[in-house]
This record gives sequence, structure tokens and C-alpha cells, in this order.
Amino acid sequence: MSDLDVIVIGAGHNGLTCAAYLAVAGLRVRVLERRGVVGGAAVTEEFHPGFRNSTAAYAVSLLQPKVIGDLKLHDHGLRIVERRAQNFLPLPDGRYLLSGEGRTEREIAKFSAKDAARYGAYQAEIGRVAEVLRSLVLEAPPNLALPHIELGRLAGIARRLWRNDAVAAALRLLRQSAGDLLDGWFESDPIKAVLGFDAVVGHLASPYTPGSAYVLLHHVFGEVNGRRGLWGHAIGGMGAITQAMARAARGHGARIDLDAAVREIIVEHGRIAGVVLHNGTPIRARAVVANVDPKHLFQALLPPGAVPRAVAARMKIWKAGSGTFRMNVALSKLPEFSALPGTGDHHTAGIILAPNLAYMDRAYRDCVDHGWSRAPIIEMLIPSTLDDSLAPPGAHVASLFCQHVAPRLADGSWDAHRETVADLMIDTVEAYAPGFKSSVIARQSLSPLDLERIFGLPNGDIFHGALTLDQLFSLRPMRGHADYRMPLPGLYLCGSGAHPGGGVTGAPGHNAAQAVIADLVPTEPSP
Repeated sequence: MSDLDVIVIGAGHNGLTCAAYLAVAGLRVRVLERRGVVGGAAVTEEFHPGFRNSTAAYAVSLLQPKVIGDLKLHDHGLRIVERRAQNFLPLPDGRYLLSGEGRTEREIAKFSAKDAARYGAYQAEIGRVAEVLRSLVLEAPPNLALPHIELGRLAGIARRLWRNDAVAAALRLLRQSAGDLLDGWFESDPIKAVLGFDAVVGHLASPYTPGSAYVLLHHVFGEVNGRRGLWGHAIGGMGAITQAMARAARGHGARIDLDAAVREIIVEHGRIAGVVLHNGTPIRARAVVANVDPKHLFQALLPPGAVPRAVAARMKIWKAGSGTFRMNVALSKLPEFSALPGTGDHHTAGIILAPNLAYMDRAYRDCVDHGWSRAPIIEMLIPSTLDDSLAPPGAHVASLFCQHVAPRLADGSWDAHRETVADLMIDTVEAYAPGFKSSVIARQSLSPLDLERIFGLPNGDIFHGALTLDQLFSLRPMRGHADYRMPLPGLYLCGSGAHPGGGVTGAPGHNAAQAVIADLVPTEPSP
């Protein structure tokens, strides 16, 4: 007999969220983390002496307010600040668009008065669908597998959309490309580029790929400090979020072991009985919650003979690979953009280097043809403009989130091409901000292969699996098991491969914990 109720594999933000909720419920919880630091992809690390940055995940908006409140993350040191502007789009011709509260329509009007007038209606339509999506994030999707198809719950979702006057918009967002959606709303390229970037970030696709409109929607349902649709930064980097989560979990009795990689999940008599560490040590528990991607769970951690045939077939076609190249850069000074010289609010924004949707489409096609785009899409953030703890006085750190690169290269390993592509990314920024290249003190370059090796992101996929219609909602990760309970009794999934998908949300961890609690914690009999 084990004295443990639950083992959580992986101390990423969802694993920590799950562990904290389970510990609050009185369960005996042990978290096993492969790396020497908690946080998974939401971690702050020093990448050059004196320079720290959010190494992988880099911005805050999607983190669920309920998770923040329930786990009292602010009491555990979390502080999130808003950007002073939301997005900055410098253009090659010297013009720019700077979006943010109180300025977006005025900025759009520089390019099209018609678009400025329509922007409010676009936001209202997207907002109606996003409102329903928010209501679905913290609950398990309806079961669509026989014999327990939950038609009543499906009808309830339809009623929510109907009440919000969002049925037609939701259908468009699910089947349309982001490009077609935005072309139908707007005539000027800059606003379409700013909005369309959300459809390709972390998503290996063209903005004209059918279904990419949903990926756009996935990135707009968040909020910062109670203000919806905004993005911000955690003071101390993204690691401040997961450090606060770890403190919450430990405060309620959860144990977190570092440098404790799991080699195998133990299956006895058809149900989960614990895990075996890489050093051969067995640890037994009533349940195991996996904060890993579904493919790794079923193809690497479980004994092959224990995986049901239908599950094995599903994992063979599971799509993962987001085409992301990630860089952290130490800077001697702030970049000076040709389109907007000097310092200002634009330095706190998400800086998008991709002037139009056609450019983004070419970037994708170039990646497919050549392995990486010769004219890449880059979002640059400079978090040290909002948090001076990240760099020495007068210096700065920048995050470069770059698209599109192939998860696997046909002509060799990413180890052979990493620095060539990193040079391209720096040169791309230099074209918009002359002098940027000479201000680079040091850089950290992470290819899709590095993201997989370091953080366990399959093929560099920040979502643990593509956000396509056949891998969403009741089909994530597979029909009949979207409720976080996997096909083997005692096994649960709490990572981004579960509903609602990727991003630093805490939602899969929260939802998986509710399933475990329902299964393991006895309920009080009714009086």
C-alpha cells in the first residue's frame, strides 16, 4: 500500500495548479519534475550574467482569474502589470500602428477611416464568442462517445451562443481562415496584420489556413487584473507565476521533487498503480496525473501492451509542431525603430514584425519549401521596460518569438542550423531598428528541437498539439476522454494536450484536479 493518493508528473504550471487544488482537497500529493527547477515552459532563468528572462512562455493574459484567486497567488508574491500599449506594428515604409486602450481607432484611422469605424463592431462580435468560450474553459467538454453522448450539454452550449447572439460568428470562427475573416471586416493591411498575428503565433499555418480563425480567438479570451482582452507581464518573469503556484501547493502539503524524471507508469491488473523513476525507484499511488503531451504519455511512459488499440491509433495521427523559434537577447540599450524613434510606450508593447497577411502567408509557404522562412514573422517583447529586475541598470532583455520554422528539418538536425536562423532573426529586427544588432550583448537561441529537449514541447509545440478542429474541445485529446480521465483507470491528463489547450491558463490543471477530486475524495452523505 502507498501512503500517496496522487503522483503528478511534471511541475509545469498546469501540474502545479493541479497539485495545489488536490492538496487543498486533503489528498496526499507528490509532484515529480524532470528538471532542476519548477515551472516547465513558464520559468525565469539567467541566460547571461546579470540578465534574466522568461525563457519560453513570455506574456500573461490567459491565466485564469479563478486559479489566481483560489490559490491566492498574489499572497504568494505574484504581481502582474499591464503593457502601456498593446501592440506596435512598425512598417517598412516608416509608418506604424500602435494599438491600446484609447488609441486603437485613432491609429487605424491613419490608414482607413472605414476600418476605424468598423473596429468596434468587430471587437463586439469577437467578444460575444469569447464570452461563451470563457464560460467553457473551466469545465470538461461534453462527452461525444457512445453510449454516453451528452446531448443535453451540447444543447446548453448552443443556448449560450444563441443568448449571446454569437451562433453565426462562432461558426465562422470555427471553419474560416483568419485571413478570410479579417479581409471581410477590414480593407487596410496594418490592422489585419496586428489582429492576424494571433492566428499564427505558435501555430504552424498560414493566416489563410481554414480553421486559423479559431486560433486567433484562442488568444483573445484572456484578461489582466480584471480587464479583458489585455496582455501584461509578471514581475520577475513567468517564473514568478509558477513559483507562486509551487508555494501554494507546498503550503497545503504537496511535496515537489526536482531532478526526478519518470521512466515508466506502473500498470497492474489494468489500472494505474504508480510510477518508476529513471533511477529505478518505484513510487506507488492511487492515481497518476500526467502534465506531459498526450503522445509522450501513451507512446513513451505507458507499457505498450497497456495502451488500448484505439488510443494508440489516435496518437499515431496526433498533430504536434508549432513552427516556433525562440530567442532571449541581452541588450546594451533599447532598440530605436525607424518608424518611431526615441523611447515610449511602444517599447512595452508586443512588437510585431510582419507588415501584412500576405507576408505571413509567404512566411509559412517558405517554411514548408525550405525549412524556415527567409522573411520570418517576429514578435518582440522588452519586459525590462516594465520590470527593471531583469537586467542591469541601463540595459534590457528582449524576447523574440519567431515564426515560421519547420519542427523537423529534411536536410539535417536543428543543431547544425540553429545559429544561422538566429542570425536571420537578429537581421530581421535590424531592418526595422538600425543599430539593434550592435546592441546585442548575448543571445540564447532555442530551436523546436531545443524546446522539445528542454521543456518537453513535442516538435516545439507550445500547445502540446495543434489547435485544429479534430483536436479541440470534446476531441482533445480524443473522443470519450476529454474529461481529463484517460482510458486506464487512475490515469489523468492535466497538460495543454487537454481542453482548452495551450497557453499559460492553468485551466487544464484546474479541471483535471476536479476530476481527480470527484473520483478520490469521498462525498459527505446527504442528511
